[in-house]
Amino acid sequence: MSDSLPLDPASCRNRQQRLTRWMQEQGIDLVIVVTPQNVQWLTGQWCKWVFQSAAAITADGKVTLALPDTVPPSALADQLVSYEAQWHSTLRNDQVAAFSPLLVDALDLQEQVTLGVEFSTFPQHLLEKLSPRLHGNLVDVEPELYRLRRKKEADELARIQVAIGATEKMYERAREIIRPGIGELEVFNQLQSAAVDHCGEMLTGTGNDYQCNSPGGPPREGIVAAAGELYILDLGPAYRGYFADNCRTIAVTESSSLQQDAWSRIMDVFQLVEETVRPGASAADLFRQVEQLLGQAAVGNFTHHLGHGIGLFPHEAPHLNPFWDDCFEQGDVFTAEPGLYDPQLAAGMRIENNYLVTAEGVEKLTNFSMEL
Repeated sequence: MSDSLPLDPASCRNRQQRLTRWMQEQGIDLVIVVTPQNVQWLTGQWCKWVFQSAAAITADGKVTLALPDTVPPSALADQLVSYEAQWHSTLRNDQVAAFSPLLVDALDLQEQVTLGVEFSTFPQHLLEKLSPRLHGNLVDVEPELYRLRRKKEADELARIQVAIGATEKMYERAREIIRPGIGELEVFNQLQSAAVDHCGEMLTGTGNDYQCNSPGGPPREGIVAAAGELYILDLGPAYRGYFADNCRTIAVTESSSLQQDAWSRIMDVFQLVEETVRPGASAADLFRQVEQLLGQAAVGNFTHHLGHGIGLFPHEAPHLNPFWDDCFEQGDVFTAEPGLYDPQLAAGMRIENNYLVTAEGVEKLTNFSMEL
Protein backbone atom coordinates (compact mmCIF):
# COMPACT_ATOMS: atom_id res chain seq x y z
CA MET A 1 0.00 0.00 0.00
CA SER A 2 2.78 2.46 0.91
CA ASP A 3 4.15 2.62 -2.68
CA SER A 4 0.77 3.08 -4.35
CA LEU A 5 0.22 6.76 -3.48
CA PRO A 6 3.22 8.82 -4.60
CA LEU A 7 3.26 12.60 -4.65
CA ASP A 8 0.43 14.05 -6.71
CA PRO A 9 1.90 17.27 -8.14
CA ALA A 10 -1.42 18.54 -9.50
CA SER A 11 -3.20 18.27 -6.14
CA CYS A 12 -0.29 19.86 -4.31
CA ARG A 13 -0.06 22.70 -6.83
CA ASN A 14 -3.78 23.37 -6.41
CA ARG A 15 -3.28 23.84 -2.67
CA GLN A 16 -0.32 26.14 -3.18
CA GLN A 17 -2.22 28.25 -5.70
CA ARG A 18 -5.24 28.57 -3.43
CA LEU A 19 -2.96 29.92 -0.71
CA THR A 20 -1.03 32.31 -2.97
CA ARG A 21 -4.26 33.77 -4.35
CA TRP A 22 -5.27 34.66 -0.81
CA MET A 23 -1.78 36.02 -0.05
CA GLN A 24 -2.00 38.33 -3.04
CA GLU A 25 -5.44 39.56 -1.95
CA GLN A 26 -4.12 40.28 1.56
CA GLY A 27 -0.81 41.84 0.50
CA ILE A 28 1.26 39.10 2.16
CA ASP A 29 4.66 38.56 0.53
CA LEU A 30 5.78 35.41 2.32
CA VAL A 31 4.20 32.67 4.44
CA ILE A 32 6.25 30.29 6.61
CA VAL A 33 4.63 27.26 8.28
CA VAL A 34 6.20 24.91 10.82
CA THR A 35 3.21 22.85 12.00
CA PRO A 36 3.70 19.36 10.50
CA GLN A 37 0.12 19.23 9.19
CA ASN A 38 0.48 22.56 7.38
CA VAL A 39 3.89 21.66 5.96
CA GLN A 40 2.41 18.45 4.56
CA TRP A 41 -0.70 20.22 3.24
CA LEU A 42 1.43 22.81 1.44
CA THR A 43 4.21 20.62 0.03
CA GLY A 44 2.99 17.00 0.16
CA GLN A 45 5.92 16.09 2.42
CA TRP A 46 5.07 13.67 5.23
CA CYS A 47 7.55 13.13 8.08
CA LYS A 48 7.53 10.94 11.15
CA TRP A 49 6.55 12.88 14.24
CA VAL A 50 10.08 12.91 15.64
CA PHE A 51 11.31 15.15 12.81
CA GLN A 52 10.65 18.86 12.39
CA SER A 53 10.39 20.72 9.13
CA ALA A 54 9.31 24.09 7.75
CA ALA A 55 7.96 25.37 4.46
CA ALA A 56 7.99 28.85 2.98
CA ILE A 57 5.98 30.11 0.03
CA THR A 58 6.18 33.50 -1.68
CA ALA A 59 3.18 35.30 -3.15
CA ASP A 60 4.34 34.31 -6.65
CA GLY A 61 4.36 30.61 -5.64
CA LYS A 62 8.03 29.77 -4.98
CA VAL A 63 8.24 27.07 -2.29
CA THR A 64 11.25 26.38 -0.07
CA LEU A 65 11.24 23.32 2.21
CA ALA A 66 13.55 22.70 5.17
CA LEU A 67 13.84 18.97 5.77
CA PRO A 68 16.07 16.58 7.75
CA ASP A 69 18.83 15.17 5.55
CA THR A 70 17.78 11.60 6.45
CA VAL A 71 14.17 12.02 5.27
CA PRO A 72 13.64 11.13 1.60
CA PRO A 73 12.13 14.20 -0.07
CA SER A 74 8.70 13.63 -1.61
CA ALA A 75 7.49 17.20 -1.95
CA LEU A 76 6.50 19.74 -4.54
CA ALA A 77 9.08 22.41 -3.71
CA ASP A 78 11.34 24.64 -5.77
CA GLN A 79 14.16 24.62 -3.25
CA LEU A 80 15.17 22.07 -0.64
CA VAL A 81 17.16 22.95 2.48
CA SER A 82 18.67 19.94 4.24
CA TYR A 83 19.76 20.01 7.85
CA GLU A 84 21.07 17.47 10.37
CA ALA A 85 18.23 16.37 12.62
CA GLN A 86 20.33 13.67 14.28
CA TRP A 87 23.97 13.13 15.03
CA HIS A 88 25.36 9.61 14.98
CA SER A 89 21.74 8.24 15.11
CA THR A 90 20.77 10.41 18.09
CA LEU A 91 17.81 12.72 17.51
CA ARG A 92 18.53 16.37 18.19
CA ASN A 93 16.19 18.36 20.38
CA ASP A 94 17.25 21.64 18.72
CA GLN A 95 16.03 20.87 15.21
CA VAL A 96 14.22 24.21 14.81
CA ALA A 97 17.35 26.09 15.85
CA ALA A 98 19.31 23.99 13.36
CA PHE A 99 17.17 24.65 10.28
CA SER A 100 16.21 28.29 10.97
CA PRO A 101 19.38 30.03 9.74
CA LEU A 102 19.62 27.70 6.74
CA LEU A 103 16.03 28.42 5.72
CA VAL A 104 16.42 32.19 6.07
CA ASP A 105 19.66 32.13 4.08
CA ALA A 106 17.98 30.13 1.33
CA LEU A 107 15.13 32.65 1.11
CA ASP A 108 17.71 35.36 0.38
CA LEU A 109 15.31 38.22 1.13
CA GLN A 110 16.56 41.41 -0.50
CA GLU A 111 13.68 43.65 0.58
CA GLN A 112 11.42 43.98 3.57
CA VAL A 113 8.43 41.62 3.46
CA THR A 114 5.00 41.27 5.00
CA LEU A 115 5.18 37.85 6.65
CA GLY A 116 2.36 35.45 7.46
CA VAL A 117 2.95 32.80 10.13
CA GLU A 118 1.10 30.46 12.48
CA PHE A 119 0.76 32.53 15.64
CA SER A 120 0.46 29.46 17.89
CA THR A 121 3.72 27.83 16.77
CA PHE A 122 6.01 30.31 14.98
CA PRO A 123 9.45 29.89 16.61
CA GLN A 124 11.58 32.63 18.04
CA HIS A 125 14.58 31.11 16.23
CA LEU A 126 13.07 32.08 12.89
CA LEU A 127 11.78 35.42 14.11
CA GLU A 128 15.21 36.57 15.22
CA LYS A 129 16.76 35.65 11.88
CA LEU A 130 13.96 37.29 9.87
CA SER A 131 13.37 40.44 11.93
CA PRO A 132 15.70 42.72 9.88
CA ARG A 133 13.61 41.98 6.77
CA LEU A 134 10.12 42.31 8.26
CA HIS A 135 7.75 45.05 7.21
CA GLY A 136 5.20 45.79 9.90
CA ASN A 137 3.58 43.22 12.16
CA LEU A 138 3.32 39.53 11.53
CA VAL A 139 0.04 38.26 10.06
CA ASP A 140 -1.66 35.22 11.59
CA VAL A 141 -2.42 32.83 8.70
CA GLU A 142 -3.72 29.93 10.81
CA PRO A 143 -7.44 30.76 10.41
CA GLU A 144 -7.04 30.88 6.63
CA LEU A 145 -5.01 27.66 6.53
CA TYR A 146 -7.72 25.86 8.50
CA ARG A 147 -10.30 27.20 6.05
CA LEU A 148 -8.29 26.15 3.01
CA ARG A 149 -7.64 22.70 4.45
CA ARG A 150 -11.39 21.97 4.41
CA LYS A 151 -11.43 21.37 0.65
CA LYS A 152 -9.81 18.00 0.09
CA GLU A 153 -7.82 17.52 -3.10
CA ALA A 154 -7.59 14.15 -4.88
CA ASP A 155 -4.41 13.04 -3.10
CA GLU A 156 -5.91 13.83 0.30
CA LEU A 157 -9.07 11.88 -0.46
CA ALA A 158 -6.95 8.93 -1.57
CA ARG A 159 -5.11 8.81 1.76
CA ILE A 160 -8.30 9.22 3.75
CA GLN A 161 -9.77 6.32 1.78
CA VAL A 162 -6.77 4.15 2.73
CA ALA A 163 -7.39 5.00 6.38
CA ILE A 164 -11.12 4.28 6.02
CA GLY A 165 -10.23 0.97 4.36
CA ALA A 166 -8.17 0.15 7.44
CA THR A 167 -11.21 0.67 9.66
CA GLU A 168 -13.23 -1.66 7.44
CA LYS A 169 -10.65 -4.39 7.99
CA MET A 170 -10.63 -3.64 11.72
CA TYR A 171 -14.42 -4.02 11.95
CA GLU A 172 -14.35 -7.22 9.94
CA ARG A 173 -11.84 -8.61 12.43
CA ALA A 174 -13.87 -7.32 15.40
CA ARG A 175 -17.00 -9.15 14.24
CA GLU A 176 -14.95 -12.36 13.96
CA ILE A 177 -13.47 -12.22 17.46
CA ILE A 178 -15.91 -10.41 19.77
CA ARG A 179 -17.44 -13.05 22.02
CA PRO A 180 -18.09 -13.31 25.78
CA GLY A 181 -14.77 -13.50 27.62
CA ILE A 182 -12.53 -11.68 25.14
CA GLY A 183 -10.43 -8.97 26.73
CA GLU A 184 -10.35 -5.35 25.61
CA LEU A 185 -6.58 -5.41 25.13
CA GLU A 186 -6.87 -8.51 22.94
CA VAL A 187 -9.46 -6.77 20.76
CA PHE A 188 -7.28 -3.67 20.55
CA ASN A 189 -4.17 -5.62 19.56
CA GLN A 190 -5.93 -7.66 16.89
CA LEU A 191 -7.57 -4.58 15.40
CA GLN A 192 -4.25 -2.71 15.25
CA SER A 193 -2.74 -5.68 13.43
CA ALA A 194 -5.55 -5.66 10.86
CA ALA A 195 -5.02 -1.94 10.20
CA VAL A 196 -1.24 -2.27 9.84
CA ASP A 197 -1.65 -5.18 7.44
CA HIS A 198 -4.00 -3.08 5.32
CA CYS A 199 -1.79 0.03 5.27
CA GLY A 200 1.45 -1.89 4.84
CA GLU A 201 3.25 0.24 7.41
CA MET A 202 3.00 1.68 10.92
CA LEU A 203 -0.04 3.83 11.62
CA THR A 204 0.26 7.53 12.40
CA GLY A 205 -2.93 7.45 14.48
CA THR A 206 -5.14 4.80 16.04
CA GLY A 207 -8.46 6.17 17.30
CA ASN A 208 -10.09 6.66 20.66
CA ASP A 209 -12.58 4.12 21.90
CA TYR A 210 -12.02 0.42 22.57
CA GLN A 211 -14.12 -0.25 25.65
CA CYS A 212 -17.01 -2.68 26.06
CA ASN A 213 -20.13 -1.76 28.08
CA SER A 214 -18.95 1.86 28.08
CA PRO A 215 -19.48 5.02 25.98
CA GLY A 216 -15.79 5.04 25.15
CA GLY A 217 -12.18 5.09 26.25
CA PRO A 218 -8.88 3.24 25.78
CA PRO A 219 -8.71 -0.55 26.27
CA ARG A 220 -8.49 -1.66 29.89
CA GLU A 221 -6.38 -4.46 31.28
CA GLY A 222 -8.40 -7.29 32.75
CA ILE A 223 -11.79 -6.16 31.40
CA VAL A 224 -13.61 -8.76 29.29
CA ALA A 225 -16.81 -8.69 27.26
CA ALA A 226 -19.95 -10.29 28.66
CA ALA A 227 -23.19 -11.56 27.15
CA GLY A 228 -25.77 -8.86 26.49
CA GLU A 229 -23.24 -6.02 26.37
CA LEU A 230 -22.54 -3.66 23.48
CA TYR A 231 -19.00 -2.99 22.29
CA ILE A 232 -18.44 0.57 21.03
CA LEU A 233 -15.43 0.75 18.72
CA ASP A 234 -14.65 4.29 17.55
CA LEU A 235 -11.68 3.83 15.26
CA GLY A 236 -9.47 6.54 13.78
CA PRO A 237 -6.39 5.08 12.12
CA ALA A 238 -4.29 7.58 10.19
CA TYR A 239 -2.36 6.78 7.02
CA ARG A 240 0.61 9.05 6.34
CA GLY A 241 -0.95 11.84 8.36
CA TYR A 242 -4.55 11.56 7.12
CA PHE A 243 -7.22 10.35 9.53
CA ALA A 244 -10.33 8.26 9.22
CA ASP A 245 -12.85 8.37 12.05
CA ASN A 246 -15.83 6.05 12.08
CA CYS A 247 -17.60 4.05 14.74
CA ARG A 248 -19.51 0.80 14.91
CA THR A 249 -21.21 -0.84 17.87
CA ILE A 250 -21.13 -4.62 18.01
CA ALA A 251 -23.37 -6.78 20.21
CA VAL A 252 -21.33 -9.31 22.18
CA THR A 253 -24.24 -11.74 21.83
CA GLU A 254 -27.70 -11.26 20.32
CA SER A 255 -28.93 -7.69 20.73
CA SER A 256 -32.11 -7.04 22.71
CA SER A 257 -35.30 -5.55 21.27
CA LEU A 258 -34.59 -2.34 23.22
CA GLN A 259 -31.13 -2.11 21.70
CA GLN A 260 -32.54 -2.73 18.23
CA ASP A 261 -35.11 0.03 18.72
CA ALA A 262 -32.36 2.48 19.65
CA TRP A 263 -30.31 1.36 16.65
CA SER A 264 -33.29 2.01 14.33
CA ARG A 265 -33.60 5.54 15.70
CA ILE A 266 -29.90 6.14 14.97
CA MET A 267 -30.39 4.87 11.41
CA ASP A 268 -33.03 7.58 10.95
CA VAL A 269 -30.33 10.16 11.63
CA PHE A 270 -28.25 9.00 8.68
CA GLN A 271 -31.25 9.29 6.40
CA LEU A 272 -31.67 12.88 7.62
CA VAL A 273 -27.97 13.66 7.07
CA GLU A 274 -27.97 12.24 3.56
CA GLU A 275 -31.17 14.07 2.61
CA THR A 276 -30.29 17.50 4.02
CA VAL A 277 -26.53 18.13 3.83
CA ARG A 278 -25.67 20.37 0.90
CA PRO A 279 -23.08 23.13 0.39
CA GLY A 280 -24.32 26.11 2.42
CA ALA A 281 -26.43 24.08 4.88
CA SER A 282 -25.90 24.89 8.55
CA ALA A 283 -24.04 22.25 10.57
CA ALA A 284 -25.40 23.63 13.85
CA ASP A 285 -28.97 23.46 12.52
CA LEU A 286 -28.40 19.83 11.57
CA PHE A 287 -27.14 19.11 15.09
CA ARG A 288 -30.31 20.62 16.57
CA GLN A 289 -32.54 18.60 14.22
CA VAL A 290 -30.74 15.39 15.21
CA GLU A 291 -30.89 16.30 18.90
CA GLN A 292 -34.66 16.68 18.57
CA LEU A 293 -34.99 13.44 16.61
CA LEU A 294 -32.97 11.39 19.09
CA GLY A 295 -34.81 13.04 21.96
CA GLN A 296 -37.88 11.09 20.85
CA ALA A 297 -36.21 7.74 21.56
CA ALA A 298 -37.91 5.64 24.21
CA VAL A 299 -34.60 4.98 25.94
CA GLY A 300 -31.26 6.77 25.66
CA ASN A 301 -29.68 10.22 25.66
CA PHE A 302 -27.61 11.95 22.98
CA THR A 303 -24.80 13.63 24.93
CA HIS A 304 -22.10 14.78 22.50
CA HIS A 305 -21.43 16.47 19.18
CA LEU A 306 -22.94 15.08 15.98
CA GLY A 307 -19.60 15.07 14.16
CA HIS A 308 -16.75 17.07 12.67
CA GLY A 309 -14.44 17.33 9.72
CA ILE A 310 -11.45 15.01 9.34
CA GLY A 311 -8.18 15.29 7.46
CA LEU A 312 -4.70 16.03 8.76
CA PHE A 313 -6.15 16.36 12.28
CA PRO A 314 -8.82 14.16 13.92
CA HIS A 315 -11.21 17.11 14.45
CA GLU A 316 -11.43 19.80 11.76
CA ALA A 317 -14.18 21.98 10.30
CA PRO A 318 -17.05 21.68 9.69
CA HIS A 319 -18.10 21.28 13.33
CA LEU A 320 -21.51 19.62 13.72
CA ASN A 321 -21.83 21.26 17.08
CA PRO A 322 -23.89 24.17 18.47
CA PHE A 323 -20.70 25.84 19.78
CA TRP A 324 -19.72 26.63 16.16
CA ASP A 325 -21.65 28.25 13.31
CA ASP A 326 -20.17 26.36 10.36
CA CYS A 327 -21.84 25.75 7.03
CA PHE A 328 -21.03 22.73 4.87
CA GLU A 329 -18.77 23.41 1.88
CA GLN A 330 -18.06 21.37 -1.22
CA GLY A 331 -14.91 19.33 -0.58
CA ASP A 332 -15.52 18.86 3.17
CA VAL A 333 -14.94 15.36 4.54
CA PHE A 334 -16.90 15.00 7.76
CA THR A 335 -18.21 12.46 10.23
CA ALA A 336 -21.76 12.02 11.49
CA GLU A 337 -21.85 10.07 14.77
CA PRO A 338 -25.25 9.89 16.45
CA GLY A 339 -25.41 7.94 19.69
CA LEU A 340 -27.84 6.93 22.44
CA TYR A 341 -26.67 6.04 25.94
CA ASP A 342 -28.48 4.53 28.90
CA PRO A 343 -27.82 1.67 31.37
CA GLN A 344 -30.82 -0.13 29.90
CA LEU A 345 -28.92 -0.30 26.60
CA ALA A 346 -25.86 -1.85 28.30
CA ALA A 347 -24.17 1.57 28.32
CA GLY A 348 -25.33 2.52 24.82
CA MET A 349 -24.31 2.70 21.21
CA ARG A 350 -22.77 5.02 18.64
CA ILE A 351 -22.59 4.59 14.87
CA GLU A 352 -20.44 6.88 12.74
CA ASN A 353 -20.11 7.35 9.00
CA ASN A 354 -17.75 9.50 6.95
CA TYR A 355 -19.03 11.67 4.09
CA LEU A 356 -17.68 13.85 1.31
CA VAL A 357 -19.70 16.98 0.52
CA THR A 358 -20.31 17.24 -3.22
CA ALA A 359 -22.01 19.93 -5.33
CA GLU A 360 -25.29 17.98 -5.13
CA GLY A 361 -25.16 16.62 -1.58
CA VAL A 362 -23.00 13.98 0.06
CA GLU A 363 -21.13 10.81 -0.89
CA LYS A 364 -20.87 8.19 1.85
CA LEU A 365 -17.29 6.93 2.19
CA THR A 366 -17.88 4.21 4.82
CA ASN A 367 -19.82 1.61 2.87
CA PHE A 368 -19.67 -1.32 5.26
CA SER A 369 -22.05 -2.94 7.73
CA MET A 370 -23.70 -0.82 10.42
CA GLU A 371 -25.53 -3.75 12.05
CA LEU A 372 -25.15 -4.40 15.77
